[in-house]
Amino acid sequence: MGTSEYVRFFEDMGIEDVPLVGGKNASLGEMFQKLAGQGVRVPHGFAITAAAYRHMLDEAGAWERLHAELDDLDPDDVAALARKAKRAREIVYGAGLPDDLAAQILEGYRALQQEYGEEVSLAVRSSATAEDLPTASFAGQQDSYLNIKGDESLLDTCRRCFASLFTDRAIHYRIDQSFDHFKVSLSIGVMKMVRSDISSSGVMFSLDTESGFRDAVFVTGAYGLGENVVQGAVDPDEFYVHKPTYLAGHRTVLRRLLGDKAVKMILVEGETKNTTRNIPTPKSDRARFCLNDADVLELAGYACAIEAHYGRPMDMEWAKDGLDGKLYIVQARPETVASQHSVTALESYVLEGGGETLAEGRSVGERIASGAVRRIDNLGQLSQFKPGEVLVADTTTPDWEPVMKTAAAIVTNRGGRTCHASIIARELGIPAVVGTGNATTKVPDGAVVTVSCAEGDTGRVYDGALSFHVDRTEVGDMARPRTQIMLNLGNPDLAFKTSFLPNDGVGLARMEFIISEYIRVHPLALLHPDQVDDPEARRTIDRLIEGYSDGSAFFVERLSEGIGTIAAAFWPKPVVVRMSDFKTNEYASLVGGRGFEPSESNPMLGFRGASRYAHPSYAEGFALECRAMQRVRDKMGLTNVILMLPFVRRVAEADLVLQTMADLGLKRGENGLEVYAMCEIPNNVILIDEFAKRFDGFSIGSNDLTQLTLGVDRDSEVVAFDYDERDEGVKEMIRLAVEGCRRNGIHSGLCGQAPSDYPDMAEFLVRLGIDSMSLNPDTVVKTTRQVLELEQQLVPVP
Repeated sequence: MGTSEYVRFFEDMGIEDVPLVGGKNASLGEMFQKLAGQGVRVPHGFAITAAAYRHMLDEAGAWERLHAELDDLDPDDVAALARKAKRAREIVYGAGLPDDLAAQILEGYRALQQEYGEEVSLAVRSSATAEDLPTASFAGQQDSYLNIKGDESLLDTCRRCFASLFTDRAIHYRIDQSFDHFKVSLSIGVMKMVRSDISSSGVMFSLDTESGFRDAVFVTGAYGLGENVVQGAVDPDEFYVHKPTYLAGHRTVLRRLLGDKAVKMILVEGETKNTTRNIPTPKSDRARFCLNDADVLELAGYACAIEAHYGRPMDMEWAKDGLDGKLYIVQARPETVASQHSVTALESYVLEGGGETLAEGRSVGERIASGAVRRIDNLGQLSQFKPGEVLVADTTTPDWEPVMKTAAAIVTNRGGRTCHASIIARELGIPAVVGTGNATTKVPDGAVVTVSCAEGDTGRVYDGALSFHVDRTEVGDMARPRTQIMLNLGNPDLAFKTSFLPNDGVGLARMEFIISEYIRVHPLALLHPDQVDDPEARRTIDRLIEGYSDGSAFFVERLSEGIGTIAAAFWPKPVVVRMSDFKTNEYASLVGGRGFEPSESNPMLGFRGASRYAHPSYAEGFALECRAMQRVRDKMGLTNVILMLPFVRRVAEADLVLQTMADLGLKRGENGLEVYAMCEIPNNVILIDEFAKRFDGFSIGSNDLTQLTLGVDRDSEVVAFDYDERDEGVKEMIRLAVEGCRRNGIHSGLCGQAPSDYPDMAEFLVRLGIDSMSLNPDTVVKTTRQVLELEQQLVPVP
């Protein structure tokens, strides 16, 4: 295609051409040229160069008139600035396009019409550039025009774009940054308009923006034009894809979170120029995701290719065209915050008290802060804001940044984790709760509140100043002990962040947290909603499974995404997942659970663990758990998952459950599947040689083993004085178990509370030569240091 001094097509420019075509165009050209072969789709187009801008003003002899307006400008005289800026825009617009330039622009338009059809509409975006300062950011200073069609309209829009170099805001910015108005030029990008106004668009990152975890692509999106997601006017849908398994050929979304997406930005075609406006999103669209899985996975592939090309984590904008149904990348730039996280010093904020929750939203920043609320409804009120206050607003814009820098925390009604408020909060290191929907009405102005983003994905605004502390951990290049130090972790929200602790994997991932927090419904109530008597429970179930084909699909997807997130965070290290170990009273308290559970006077010793799995009254529920685990290992490709059976009372029961699992597609030894058992019943120790033939490892549950060795109900405070994991009898049981595992050549681990609580217990386990111990995250660094010291002194007992 014809490229000249004034018009350059995307395939003829790259990242080195920033001074000529500006950052946005150079990046699009780079991707169009180098990544189209890898399937990354960028809308085709051309840049009108900075040289064209200068040529236009030369031909019209406009420079002197511009100097006359701008040379002695006083930036503080707002009225004079507005007057002179308007005259400068009139001079540039009035210069008109020289014939040779107009002809080249229309030639470019013809080429796009040939490629995309006569009716193609154009996006015309301006990109300021300073020859001598290619790094200067003029982002957002100039205008963009959408859905432009026809020769006259295109040429007129180009003149408007050139003139927008002299908006009041752009002039003020250059004076503040001491740029010479006459050294700054303007390039224009003209490209196929991606009609996301009738589809969806958003922002994605090639890492997790909260934790800095590198192995995930994080995609956010909403309906309509992308401006809403960037500015934080909506709470978008969120998706994660795990890069290592994606690159190995697996195609599954790792996890997803439905956003509110209350409004969408559409185009309004006018007589003179097109404008945009926000309209309410239809209820049915809000209740479903704005992208299907195939779209999310295609975007993940783009993100991997773009990151590999640039060699660093990237921040990208995508748009889906409602006419051709295709996905396009419309912007890519290096990510500058999460990728700079220090991995050697970990800080964990821990909330000590609880209080009334005033508002909830998406958490940003993993911190906690308290302060008095200052509600801001418009720019005029910003001057009243005092440092250390909590900023509460509907949404924030770049003009608010000076004030945001002094806030203790930020709370907004709208926005998601990639919006303006979130990005600024992350850069400043302050907590933000975004997308609350109602903070401006629910959080009283002037009240003292605590903003907590240290409890996972959900950020909370609590009434009053709650106490909290910060755990600081220096993890540097800590040596790995011979004894594997693993983690106990059940909350997927904390998985990416926790993966930065020094560890050998996850020794106990409990399903219970995911079932009670993400699923909330009894598995059998999802399979048989018609058998649930309580109308309130029925309504809750209907609401939760909206958008899923049925209750079982909901259970399998939610459970597999929760476990998958933990497995992905620690990939490729082992993650031991314990199948559900609720007791009947706990199962009964799930939504719809009452009618499916017997009432037991001592549930601790009742219908729990393996005894439920092959039993007719729970077999269907266990089948759902197995389907979810099969999805994690086979579809998601997370074969680092080891399955573990709890509370296996008898050898015959072990055989029955293992056969049931094999029938459901989880056969020990197939596709590398290992199955462990909890060693927590004296019978497991007494018959360890028999049990060892059936399992690949044992994890000693010191809590239950103590209760059953000493005959003490660990839930009863009356006899709590008799409950002690360090009793000689319990220690003898543990010794026999570890020796039995060694004798049979299978893995021995311990996942109870004891080594986290008692240093002498950790020492006892190391002396025994146990293979692994699994600890709570807050004690892992301290215990690892202790184990390293011990191992240096010890020769293990033979």
